Amino acid sequence: MAPRSIFANLVRGENGAFSTIYGPFKLQSALQPIFRPTTGAGLEIEAFEGLVRVSRDGEPVSPGDFFPLVPPSDMADTDSILRTIHILNTGRLGRSRARIFVKFHPGLFRTPHEMRQEVERIKLAGHEAGIGPDRIVCEISEKSGATDDIVVAFAGHMRAIGFRIAIDDYGAGDSDLARLKRIAPDYVKFDASWVRDFLDNSAGYALLRVIVRQMLDDGIEPIFEGLEEVWQVDLCEELGVPLMQGYALARPEIAPTTFNESFPESRPDPGATPLPRMETSPAAGDPAVPPLASHLRPALAKPARAFGRRRSTHE
Repeated sequence: MAPRSIFANLVRGENGAFSTIYGPFKLQSALQPIFRPTTGAGLEIEAFEGLVRVSRDGEPVSPGDFFPLVPPSDMADTDSILRTIHILNTGRLGRSRARIFVKFHPGLFRTPHEMRQEVERIKLAGHEAGIGPDRIVCEISEKSGATDDIVVAFAGHMRAIGFRIAIDDYGAGDSDLARLKRIAPDYVKFDASWVRDFLDNSAGYALLRVIVRQMLDDGIEPIFEGLEEVWQVDLCEELGVPLMQGYALARPEIAPTTFNESFPESRPDPGATPLPRMETSPAAGDPAVPPLASHLRPALAKPARAFGRRRSTHE
């Protein structure tokens, strides 16, 4: 597929949402909020993660079934158009501060020219959406298979242009703090199953607290995802986790979303500012975090509370 052909398939629906077509498949953009605790026991949308929803003849298709059907020659362009629709659909929300996390696979860029070309596409999408580079987060998975040198070079290049960097699935691969210091991401998303294993005992819980604190000290903001129960949200706050994501807070929604109605953007004021942050700033298949070990549960299994400005609840 020629690079321009997939961009010719950018579609804007009657509802204003952007999607694209790949052969018989329709690729839509789903957004899931990432929340930051605020003073007053509330939560504010800090960002959205862009997730693809695939369908064929109106029937859903798992991304895990779709992507193996995409030949290697088309993968970079398919990746690119998905980032584009996520950015455009986030821009339609009209929020002044929310960032958008979009996935990158650095190994797909075979030459510096291809990387520069993709940067221009992302900058153009951001311009059209009214989203500056500082609000676009390049999310790199620990499972991407790219070498450390490639990831470090990619992160440095994108950061120099003004984009932010996130490492996804931390704990799923050869994750260590020394490697993170080389990459110097703004955010680290913890692998949910890895966190689950550490919550099985008090020693693991204590270690998570240390890791979170170390990252914050290094100017990295941890994100815990896959949170499906309110007590898991409370646990994150006990650990000092600054950013959270999961069904307990909000499910992904295909664009156009209802998040502006459910979680309207607040105006910054002294009484409702986010907790202090560092200046350096799942989709349906997300794994669930298991119940806490019994000796930890009583102190953390708190009743459900009102989440900030939230107007509706999710089952």
